[in-house]
Amino acid sequence: MGKITGFLEYERVDEKNKAVEERLKNFKEFTIPLKETELEKQGSRCMDCGIPFCHSGCPLGNLIPDFNELIYKKEWGKALRILHATNNFPEFTGRLCPAPCEKACVLGIIEDPISIENIEKNIVEKGFQEGWIQPQTPKERTGKTVAVVGSGPAGLAAAQQLNRAGHEVTVFERDDAIGGLLRYGIPNFKLDKKIIDRRLNILEAEGITFKTNTNIGVNYAVKDLEKFDAIVLCGGATEKRSLPTKGIEAKGVEQAMDFLTQQTKILFDKKIEGEIISAKGKNVIVIGGGDTGSDCVGTSNRQGAKSVTNFEIMPKPPVGRSEKTPWPYWPLQLKTSSSHEEGCDRNWLINTKEFVTDKNGNLTALKTVEVFWKITPGERPQLIEKKGSEKTWECDLVLLALGFTGPEKTLSDQLGLELDARSNYKATNYKTNVSNIFTAGDMRRGQSLIVWAINEGREAAREVDIFLMGSSNLPIKGQGDLPGV
Repeated sequence: MGKITGFLEYERVDEKNKAVEERLKNFKEFTIPLKETELEKQGSRCMDCGIPFCHSGCPLGNLIPDFNELIYKKEWGKALRILHATNNFPEFTGRLCPAPCEKACVLGIIEDPISIENIEKNIVEKGFQEGWIQPQTPKERTGKTVAVVGSGPAGLAAAQQLNRAGHEVTVFERDDAIGGLLRYGIPNFKLDKKIIDRRLNILEAEGITFKTNTNIGVNYAVKDLEKFDAIVLCGGATEKRSLPTKGIEAKGVEQAMDFLTQQTKILFDKKIEGEIISAKGKNVIVIGGGDTGSDCVGTSNRQGAKSVTNFEIMPKPPVGRSEKTPWPYWPLQLKTSSSHEEGCDRNWLINTKEFVTDKNGNLTALKTVEVFWKITPGERPQLIEKKGSEKTWECDLVLLALGFTGPEKTLSDQLGLELDARSNYKATNYKTNVSNIFTAGDMRRGQSLIVWAINEGREAAREVDIFLMGSSNLPIKGQGDLPGV
């Protein structure tokens, strides 16, 4: 490595956030970037470890020690080339990925791990700033055509890789703008939509065709896909999970993704369907303690909620790494997001029993009970209610951030595709039971991380290329295709 003793000389330094009272005034990104000199020090903390476990922690197989060393040596252009070799969109992962690579960092055994995610984000941001990121058009076309259905990270990664292989690629998106959950599911304060548009300009210049407001099987006939030589389905896992709870139909009980999507559309003056879901002046309860729940907390506070309360049915994780998830595994550990810091009453081991309404069906309160999990060896954990722990919470808005049960079945039904045991689209090497139809991302593997989505898109593209051409020069995971800068 460039500086063998870097991890002994420098402590981890993370970028700061703007003050809470300032950032709650708008929906803009609020991080304060580190200076390049500090980032170069952070890159030097990467150890000369015998086996870089960060590789195994990263679903994309990013060449992390390589770009860390180059940052320390001030060779930012080369670092960008290495980063782009395995990751099509580091500007997305550098903002949204939970960084499993850092949890697998060898230095993390004894000290704070390398700030890999922040380094990654700053490499690509400098690349755009310096004009190093330019369209990479294929040298020749194969004459083959591919339809990619869904424009989230899996679909975009598949599209870019297939275009690099020389195929004519068309991406279909049912919403009014490209990006999938990146566009409307992730709040603007976590991912400014200009970041998406900046990358889309590159993809369009490379020759990819995008079609919005095109819902395959609804306003675009499935049979019209027959003109394509191959089809890649990347529609995501979009079936929202609900609760079998009395009063769930109350006015004021909303799905988290409907709330988040609507807020982003309002922010950009997009057409809104249905009534406005607003947290302004309301007592808001968010059910679900994951990232989507956190996004609802941050959005509610920015809208001017009177109070924000968060329920989670699982136990409160330990502050440090749990013994049940030792290094280098993904840790069972308490996560406090920037949204939580902005104002939120967090509660664990709470189960919702009833949504209380007035005579007009409007939500007025929530009844809960405290629970614990009974663990019996060889049996599934059992949820037990604590007697006498019932409580009523006054609220005007409940947001269900409970995740997704799987992909919608419109396409599978119309295309005759098989499903797996978890109701995802079944595929072997990303190929479905229909010879020229492939699937990738959450639609194939279920709800997952952005890095897995990008990896799935890349891997599926390679399988499609082999199907179309008999072989492929597209890279396998961890090798990279080293595009120019």
